[in-house]
Amino acid sequence: MGVWANLFDFLDSNASSPVVERKTQMALLPILHYPDPRLFRRAARVTAVTDEIRRLAADMAETMYAAPGIGLAATQVNVPLRVIVVDVSEERNELLTLINPEIVDRQGEVMSEEGCLSVPGIYGQVPRAAQIRVRAWNEEGETVEFEADGLLSVCIQHEVDHLEGRVFVQYLSPLKQERIRAKLAKRARMTA
Repeated sequence: MGVWANLFDFLDSNASSPVVERKTQMALLPILHYPDPRLFRRAARVTAVTDEIRRLAADMAETMYAAPGIGLAATQVNVPLRVIVVDVSEERNELLTLINPEIVDRQGEVMSEEGCLSVPGIYGQVPRAAQIRVRAWNEEGETVEFEADGLLSVCIQHEVDHLEGRVFVQYLSPLKQERIRAKLAKRARMTA
């Protein structure tokens, strides 16, 4: 039951999880690292925007900013729910929280050099749509729909991939994927 037990503990207001017990204090969440199998699980839809979901989004944002990164999906912090946070602004003051995000239209194609908080220090060229139309819930549970291009488009696509159980390195050749696994395994051995 692993991941589902984690989900149910998270949603249970009486759970002993520090994420649930905190009332106003935000926390840094541990980020899963590739090739952790939990990164390849598809996230479940959020059925209602609750205080726990808003707290999760706030903790995810704090984690993303501290890492530092420009996007984070709930699956990267071992919460299998369809929640992402993104901030591609220079000043780091334009946080976008998307719950149950869907890409409803894609236009054009660009090659984007991407990195990932779950694959630290690794970068690769990934094909992405140049422009997207996104539909999601905001933190109030209201449906929002907007268009995105440039870095915002790439970042949203990257984070939605996480919700589908995909990591950007899966777009790379099998040889590059194997080299990345070996490099990360070596790094883990050296820091253990």
